[in-house]
Amino acid sequence: MASSKSGPKRGVFVVFEGPDGSGKTQQMAGLARHLRQNGETVIETREPGGTPLGDEIRGLLLNREHVAIDGLAELFLLAAARAQHVQDVIEPAIAGGTIVLCDRYVDSSFAYQGGGRGLAVDSIAAVQQVATGGRLPDGRVVLDVPVEVGLARRFADTAEINRLDRADGAFHERVREAYLSQAHTSEADWIVVDAVPSFETVARDLQTRVLERIRHLRQSW
Repeated sequence: MASSKSGPKRGVFVVFEGPDGSGKTQQMAGLARHLRQNGETVIETREPGGTPLGDEIRGLLLNREHVAIDGLAELFLLAAARAQHVQDVIEPAIAGGTIVLCDRYVDSSFAYQGGGRGLAVDSIAAVQQVATGGRLPDGRVVLDVPVEVGLARRFADTAEINRLDRADGAFHERVREAYLSQAHTSEADWIVVDAVPSFETVARDLQTRVLERIRHLRQSW
């Protein structure tokens, strides 16, 4: 999958998004294994998280006891974690020619704090610009799943249920719609994957389309 062009190999930044219970974390791990088996250098990371600070913030945001976190507070906590993540992990990996696979990124803020919480899109965009320094993904994948299916998967393991899982169904519907709206508005940037079928079926679809995107990107650089 290496580019035929000479010069240093640029890293590729691919983000995995989706409603809760979409299976994106497991699918991202499967893609990472496939890429490594084909000789690629890959890192897997996540948001919130990816750094010691990010992991601390993740604990605050997902703690089931912290039910009253304001939407604006969520936005700024996530932005703080994201700023550290971009600086310490994402930018150095891209500069080193690594494929970066990230479980959630800026589009999660538009889906959860925008769609879910109702914060203004312009405000969210301004915060993301500052937090990321303008770093955008080279590819965006959204694993789409109906809310009732996704939540059934999440609640099948009570030990894994977090604060956001426990939000009402209307919140989760708004999150899903926000993801689909983003993908519809910028179809060239997104790969939308139906995450309802079996893990193996979804993996084949996802991997074929993401690998093609990476090839296309490398050929265009």
